Amino acid sequence: MAETTTVQKTEGRPDYSSYRPMEECDVAQRLATYPEVVEVLGGRPTEWAVREVGDGNLNFVYIVKGPNGSLCAKQALPFVRLVGESWPLPLDRSHFEHGALVRQAQRSGHVPKIVTYDPGQALIVMENLGRHKIWRNALIAGERHESAADVLANFMAETLFRSSDLSLDAASRKVEMVHFAANTALCKITEDLVFTDPYRAHELNRWTSPELDDTVAAIRADAEWKHAVQEMKALFLTRTEALLHGDLHTGSVMVSRTETGSEDVRIIDPEFAYYGPMGFDVGALMANLLLAFYAQDGLADDRSGMKDWLLAQVERVWSGFAERFTELWRTERTGDSYHRSLFEDVGDEEASAAACNTYLARLQVEAIGFAGAKMARRILGLAHVADLETIEPAERRAKQEKRALALARMLLVERHAIGNFAEACERARQVDGEER
Repeated sequence: MAETTTVQKTEGRPDYSSYRPMEECDVAQRLATYPEVVEVLGGRPTEWAVREVGDGNLNFVYIVKGPNGSLCAKQALPFVRLVGESWPLPLDRSHFEHGALVRQAQRSGHVPKIVTYDPGQALIVMENLGRHKIWRNALIAGERHESAADVLANFMAETLFRSSDLSLDAASRKVEMVHFAANTALCKITEDLVFTDPYRAHELNRWTSPELDDTVAAIRADAEWKHAVQEMKALFLTRTEALLHGDLHTGSVMVSRTETGSEDVRIIDPEFAYYGPMGFDVGALMANLLLAFYAQDGLADDRSGMKDWLLAQVERVWSGFAERFTELWRTERTGDSYHRSLFEDVGDEEASAAACNTYLARLQVEAIGFAGAKMARRILGLAHVADLETIEPAERRAKQEKRALALARMLLVERHAIGNFAEACERARQVDGEER
């Protein structure tokens, strides 16, 4: 089935009655049924090399190479692969991922090009970013990709603004919101794993034990922390502000650098896409940069330069986001929210600028809170990050995790007092120094 090219054609819910998961041994034959795939790969299926590269969490992901080119094939499974069949998961997350990719390509770019989409097989075949590497892995290796912060800042500003009531008329935005509201299973994962499970006894939780046992007990007894994280959960549940990527972290970003030094940055895996608070995507990305900051001392003897660089990227992402968002506010505010007839059309540009600043100030505070929630879940919950997980021995890892958790509490409980990411970075430095 050929790729759909317009948003409207992605809305119908797929029929999965003929769904059959691909095994590595039959990937080539299955993909040979799509003319678009054959055109890219060239040759015959017997000449194609297939390699499974999934991270083991949710899906099958295959790299397929032929005489003329290569592709990436991603197929959803009817359960959480990380846990097994005991945790069922709807196949239509692939449907929402495809819909998000189409919209992100239209509204910003920097996503993989889709070659074909078969909704009934929960299968997306897209360009192979074979020259790229996961940004998280690059950061662990101490590599600096200078364009990543700018690309991500623009991507978030453009995808969030252009899917909101600031850009869309209310009716169009509501239709789109209703469509993605059906992605309930993936939202439930976020609701539980980010905002609830880390703060209670749950079989899926794990942490560096016994080194963090006392810390975990203290967090579960911390009423201020639990109250703050539930305030953030309430925003996640109720504020349908814009179409989120939903899982935007350094593992969802791919980077490459050519021999001439030019860089390419792509954003992948938006299967958690849904309508929610803009600050969630921003906070999720910032959380992972801050986790990378605290991981540095555990990864090498002297990473002081890398630590400074990572905090600079946090500030660079926010400043770039705010700048691009403000530009869009001035030039593309065609929606029903903050209608131009109340501001620019009557010559009141000053009031419009003040409204934008107020909007961004609120968004930044919320992003700070979401960053704290996302940091904590990556240490206390089910899915951790390689930045910290690769640190050995456990005592050394736990030392860095305690620092990260101390900052996470600040970002949640004191988010209004912190107010901006420049101050959040200063708090990160303070915690890093105090815990030595």
